[in-house]
Amino acid sequence: MTGHHLILGEGVDYLTGEAITDTHDERYRQALAKLLVEKKGYYKSDIFPRRKLTVVAGNKCAQVQIDFTVVLNDTAAMIIRYGPGSLVTRHRPAIAASRVVAAYQIPLIVVTNGLDADIIDGKTGKVLSKGIETIPSRQSLLDRCRAEAKEPISPQRAESEQRILYAYDVNDSCPCDDSICRLLKKGPRIRGG
Repeated sequence: MTGHHLILGEGVDYLTGEAITDTHDERYRQALAKLLVEKKGYYKSDIFPRRKLTVVAGNKCAQVQIDFTVVLNDTAAMIIRYGPGSLVTRHRPAIAASRVVAAYQIPLIVVTNGLDADIIDGKTGKVLSKGIETIPSRQSLLDRCRAEAKEPISPQRAESEQRILYAYDVNDSCPCDDSICRLLKKGPRIRGG
């Protein structure tokens, strides 16, 4: 057992074919990837798994994971964040992540525990639908992206959202959580130190 996950062996990533550590959480992620491709019409090449996102909060820095980033027509259109347990507690950090992943607001956010899902409007933060089956199809997401203009995120807003994401995902994480990577941010050099 490493971190706080029971290791069940080794598996193969559905999207990339790479060897991955098999855990209960990873099995939910793999089932979700399969659903996106086989039932929702996404291409494997649309879905970028395990994207590391660097967030900065003052003099602190860390990398957090975005489980899936869906990119259509060279535009990040949807992020999916997985976490066991309650969905509602994961809304705000997912919304913050959607405002840091790109220089524009990601239109849709999916928060899931593998059994249920909330689909959230990136701009408003409102829950649009509930249930894994309500994750939009590739065509629905394409239509939504065509109908909406990209809304830029200001540097000030991005900084604020990074702080929120850091507070939820890093400060509130279990010390043994190996999906979070705390980094040292370089500060001013101190002589003789």
